[in-house]
Amino acid sequence: MEYIIKNGIVYDPINGVNGEKMDICVKDGKIVEKVSEDAKVIDASNCVVMAGGIEIHSHLAGPKVNIGRMMRPEDSIKEIYAKKGLRCGTGFSIPSTFKTGYQYCELGYTFALEAAMPPLKARHVHEEFLFTPQIDVAALPLFGNNWIVFKYIMEKDYKALAAYVAWMLKATKGYGIKIVNPGGTEAWGWGTNVHSLDDPVPGFDITPKEIVKGLGMVNELLGLPHSIHVHPNDLGHPGNYEVTIETMKLLEDVKAKPKIGERWSSYHNTHIQFHAYGGTSWKDFESKALEIIDYVNKSKHVTIDVGQVTLDETTTMTADGPMEYDLYMMTKFKWANCDVELETGSGVVPFIYSRKNPVHSVQWAIGLEFLLYTDTDKVILTTDHPNAGPFTRYPRILAWLLSKKYREDWLYNKVHKWARERTALPDADKEYDMYEVAKVTRANQAIALGLSESMGHLGVGANADIAIYEIDPEEKDGKKIEKAFRYAKYVLKDGEVIVKDGEIVKEKFYRTFYLDVQVDESLMNEVLKDVEEMFKRYYTINFENYVVTEEYANNWKPIKIDATNL
Repeated sequence: MEYIIKNGIVYDPINGVNGEKMDICVKDGKIVEKVSEDAKVIDASNCVVMAGGIEIHSHLAGPKVNIGRMMRPEDSIKEIYAKKGLRCGTGFSIPSTFKTGYQYCELGYTFALEAAMPPLKARHVHEEFLFTPQIDVAALPLFGNNWIVFKYIMEKDYKALAAYVAWMLKATKGYGIKIVNPGGTEAWGWGTNVHSLDDPVPGFDITPKEIVKGLGMVNELLGLPHSIHVHPNDLGHPGNYEVTIETMKLLEDVKAKPKIGERWSSYHNTHIQFHAYGGTSWKDFESKALEIIDYVNKSKHVTIDVGQVTLDETTTMTADGPMEYDLYMMTKFKWANCDVELETGSGVVPFIYSRKNPVHSVQWAIGLEFLLYTDTDKVILTTDHPNAGPFTRYPRILAWLLSKKYREDWLYNKVHKWARERTALPDADKEYDMYEVAKVTRANQAIALGLSESMGHLGVGANADIAIYEIDPEEKDGKKIEKAFRYAKYVLKDGEVIVKDGEIVKEKFYRTFYLDVQVDESLMNEVLKDVEEMFKRYYTINFENYVVTEEYANNWKPIKIDATNL
């Protein structure tokens, strides 16, 4: 099918298109210069046209997500998804797989990244991808608490570490290097944690600083399309902003030279809102967002995503096991904890962000500080789904950004006064325009992930992943903004209409991206000898049973990278 999208108001930051009324032509799943006279016309008059949205950090598939679903039947019954011709689904903060794909699609999103895949449990992640329709997907394996990573860093054998990372990415069908509380989750296996970059990891002659720098160096040796994706130490604790900035500084001298893609950064700090806290306790808790923003705006190597609190009841889940224990001790809510041998761990705790709670109100304001004060080329919209809130709240966050009046109604009438007294949000006069919306919801993600050749824009040759929203670009009514972005007028995926008038009209399964990194064969063989020995000594499964195999394939899309010369 050929389409021509006519009369739309187009926002495409990667190609510098800012609100131009222009036609977009689609043929054979790609955006093209022109189509035949027989092309089907989609009238986008009075509508905003953007590339499909891209999710850079979400917890949408895998073992901890499924634990959350099982332990929270009260979340499942909170929101039922039942539409004719589609699979039924449940879950508000942790939707079932089909519902996850449907709802991302309704928002105009066409790609989502699972941000924390335990390598040993990678098959579970890919099994759930098999049942997540409407969007392309990928997953980041966890490396920051891995014994084999520790071994090579202690030996300062970064070429061997690079070969191991390359093997792991292919074995688990992963997309990049994820680091969560480096060293801290391993420490949690011994009932403790690390709180600074120089704290020793129990049982290993290694520190968080060495883990981050080592994996950052390896990321560039391999030329991976995405920078290291870092959840720093001390998440969620008052005073943690200092370790956040210190961690960012570790990669200042590591040059981002990917062999594919266009990313500019060597360091991506995820859910930055949780890492921007001042004070010594919850009594004197305050925002330190501006200190981090000042550093990020001046730096050339850092990107951030936000982790915007949405003030909902939700379900927290992370590979930062000790943090989840702290949350459990604070709330006494349900708690699940799991250790994944030699590799990582996780925790799951329900949570309620209350508008009346002073701390939660400050957290809400901190996320908006980052979105309103950071250079919009460097910041990305996320809720760390579902940790700060469900991804289905993106339209509400966009309303806060596009309408100062709507944002101030929340700031002065709906949340606790601490949000006004302990943050800089009251001084934020900025209102986003649609160009900036397109940056923080699709363009920046595509560039940061090294996927901007094929997605995140509307240039000729890109995948025809397109979202059309029925909204005036100058709209300031918060409720109208929410409605428009919650249900897209049209969504095209690979050149097919899959959403029309806010309703899914076609169910389809798309691609799983992963990295196929080639390194020197002799180096890889030596490393695999070490890996097999570790399996024999410590793992409870055989080395031969570890690799994710073809039966888990969901139209796998390998991105080949030649790192044979490192």
